[in-house]
Amino acid sequence: MRVVFMGTPDFAVPTLAALIENHEVVGVVTQPDKRKGRGKAMAFTPVKEKALEYDIPVYQPVKVGEEEFIEILRGLDPEVIVVAAFGQILPESILNMPKYGCINVHASLLPKYRGAAPIQWSIIDGEKETGVTIMYMEKGLDTGDMIDKVVVPIDAKETGESLHDKLAAAGGPLLLEVLEKLEAGTAVRTRQNDEESCYAKMLTKDLGKIDWNKDAASIERLIRGLNSWPSAYTAFHDKTLKIWDADVEKENGSAQPGAVAKVTSDAIYVQTGEGLLKINEVQIQGKKRMPVKAFLLGHKVEEGTLLGENA
Repeated sequence: MRVVFMGTPDFAVPTLAALIENHEVVGVVTQPDKRKGRGKAMAFTPVKEKALEYDIPVYQPVKVGEEEFIEILRGLDPEVIVVAAFGQILPESILNMPKYGCINVHASLLPKYRGAAPIQWSIIDGEKETGVTIMYMEKGLDTGDMIDKVVVPIDAKETGESLHDKLAAAGGPLLLEVLEKLEAGTAVRTRQNDEESCYAKMLTKDLGKIDWNKDAASIERLIRGLNSWPSAYTAFHDKTLKIWDADVEKENGSAQPGAVAKVTSDAIYVQTGEGLLKINEVQIQGKKRMPVKAFLLGHKVEEGTLLGENA
């Protein structure tokens, strides 16, 4: 099948690789290059890097809706356009172009978690499972008819990063099955129930600021969901302290939320709105990630120390 692929970040790369191995990818569309790092060097998107490995033509329109690019796309004559975390809304002129339509590889079990950050929000919200849904694209945001799904369990210590990698790996095999069904005319369209949907809003750095009045379980999920970006954090002696790993302790102390309830050789226990949070791994501003045991060698943390805005 003649395929045009549209995608940008790491999540999309395994899906592109599966397409390259099994179909004729006639073009790859990705976001424009951006300057990154301290030196502000121009960096290719992960999808562009993969496409160039196979000498596949790469297109990087600032806006896919520009008539000049739409004409280029028509010239590629794709039978299907596959989209995975591309980052731009497709106009109807593109949606209606290919014989088999435009299909999207989305990292949630739709209709739940439409939007920009379904992977992280499924962890933050305490879901037990998530998955990948492949759907037909339409004008709405992730509202098109579903074709197929695969379920991926969320482990007890799952992080945003580890779940991202699992879902990225699951997308390619599912997509190949869907393309076979499209060619054979056996693909079944299932409408989404809008009443079951929720919106996974975009992640921001502010989202990682820990509210110690919340219960320990919610804070622990936030820490895992925002690992590795933007990360969960609090204040410690006027410095930002990122928390990378923690456990929930059911015992409840009498200290105010945000106060250190107990310190051992390898953990810091903080009172929350409900339960204690046992902190195992941290990163103080300007330093690398480290186990709490190492952190305590260079920083004095006493019982009663307040974390957060009131520290």
